[in-house]
Amino acid sequence: MRQLVVNLGVVALSGWALGAHATNGMNMEAWGAKSGGMGGAAYAFEAGNSAVMNNPATLGLKSSGKTDIGAGLTLLMPDVESSHPAAGSQDSDGTAYWMPTLSYIRRTGDFGYGVAMLAQGGMGTEYGAGSPLFAGGLNSNGDPIAMSGEEIRSEVGFGRLMFPLSWNANEQFILAGQIDLVWASMDLRMDMDGQNLAGMLGQGLVSGSLVGVLPATIDYARFDFSDGNAMTGRAKSYGWGYKLGGLWRINEQLQVGAAYHAKTRMGDMKTNDATLSVNGGPMHGSLKVIDFQWPETFGLGVAYDGGGAWSWAADLKRIRWSDAMSDFRMRFVDSASGMDIDVTMPQNWKDQTVLALGGQYKLNPKLALRAGYNHASNPVPNATLNPLFPAIVETHYTFGVGYRLDPSRSIAASIALAPEASRTSTQGVTSSHRQTTLRVNYNYSF
Repeated sequence: MRQLVVNLGVVALSGWALGAHATNGMNMEAWGAKSGGMGGAAYAFEAGNSAVMNNPATLGLKSSGKTDIGAGLTLLMPDVESSHPAAGSQDSDGTAYWMPTLSYIRRTGDFGYGVAMLAQGGMGTEYGAGSPLFAGGLNSNGDPIAMSGEEIRSEVGFGRLMFPLSWNANEQFILAGQIDLVWASMDLRMDMDGQNLAGMLGQGLVSGSLVGVLPATIDYARFDFSDGNAMTGRAKSYGWGYKLGGLWRINEQLQVGAAYHAKTRMGDMKTNDATLSVNGGPMHGSLKVIDFQWPETFGLGVAYDGGGAWSWAADLKRIRWSDAMSDFRMRFVDSASGMDIDVTMPQNWKDQTVLALGGQYKLNPKLALRAGYNHASNPVPNATLNPLFPAIVETHYTFGVGYRLDPSRSIAASIALAPEASRTSTQGVTSSHRQTTLRVNYNYSF
């Protein structure tokens, strides 16, 4: 029994790994149904208005004098299970996350410009009250204790409002840049047993004036902030970022693209409605998630269209999680006393390489069929893997279809299937994660 409690106590905090574990770490594996059907590849061909999330230089491939208005919807359906040899297994109740998109892009002469709103990524897990995986732990003296027994959940969302500008420098080269207004939100309900909290105190990872008034024996602590809304989180932050892109049309068949997405510059994620409970005694106040940012990304793409029914594309990108996800840090301030506690949780995520491959076959001028493959290395070390955030999916198989209703209107749809990925943390907790992602887009051109 003591060993069981030790293991379950580790689930409560140690190795707590933050993330909107969408598909490529926290990133979606694709944006837009056309790219979504082709494995997420989009850096070197005209993939629609979703270029604002991929390579904005491809906006210069649109027809001059045309305006495209796009609307879309993405449904992310994760299937997450966590298990422990002594505590059994439990499925997450977080199984559906909706992400809408809207865009307006105009190409005039050598310039393309507009505005678009898309979700960068977002997901979470939910384990109901009384979950055996989070039931108990060890207090700061090493004795078995029961924790809160309340709901355990996480939810992270991240979106962008983007203003791109592309320039066709000549027949061969297109350059682009854009400014992104970004926002993020988070819900978190998490128990932390006393032994883990005491261990973090000993490592200098916990500080603040509340430390001096903590009980001599700490059973557990609970961080709780949630708004209960499927589209937003209680803690919010805002900021900006930018993207750069280029496209080289080598000849009529072959194109090469490159894109750079800068690390975001956001303020701390904040809420004035958070609760910190120590040994069951609640304190109410404000909480900051300090310096939560989306990482820098850069990559290359190539596309080939020989003029027949078939066309092909491939992207290779690098996501610098090691810079953005080194630590996760929270600061709580008790509104009654003004005292605070600052908690830093090491994450140590690794940089991630993503390969996206896709092909398209046109059955006729109106109908196109698409398929693709996406593979990304796992960025989360076993030491920081946690059932709240199993960002471990590596492979996707994608399929899509595009249909032109008339010269002005078109629709596209895609499905991405991620087979089960399973990892076991150094604490003995196994997380399994598979998912399905559906995308549909409508475009009106005039």
